[in-house]
Amino acid sequence: MTGHLTRHEEELALGTERAAVGSVRATKRTETEHVAEIVARDVEEADIERVAPAEGDTGQIETLPDGSVSIPIFEERLVVTKELVVRERVVIRKRTTTEDHRVEADLRRERIEIESTGDVEVEGREG
Repeated sequence: MTGHLTRHEEELALGTERAAVGSVRATKRTETEHVAEIVARDVEEADIERVAPAEGDTGQIETLPDGSVSIPIFEERLVVTKELVVRERVVIRKRTTTEDHRVEADLRRERIEIESTGDVEVEGREG
């Protein structure tokens, strides 16, 4: 009859694994600023002057059917436009650095001790 024991020992196996440790978040916020500015604009006004007709005045002015005269009056209208302008670009980059760390661990190792009793001789007792 043959018997046997299997001897084991632990070995240190080192590796790395990626683990999330946090994050970087960039948030864009829109602020509204009220602005007020003074803008000059031209406005036409009508001045009425009544004068007696001059001698030889033929009255060659366009007269409307009701007998009145139409003169266009103009004014400048204010035009406000908004333009989206790029003011800044934020670039976020990440980089990987390598750091050396000392790793310590207790490793277990099995030993097989051979004992014999009586007059039994055993070869290869170490192990």
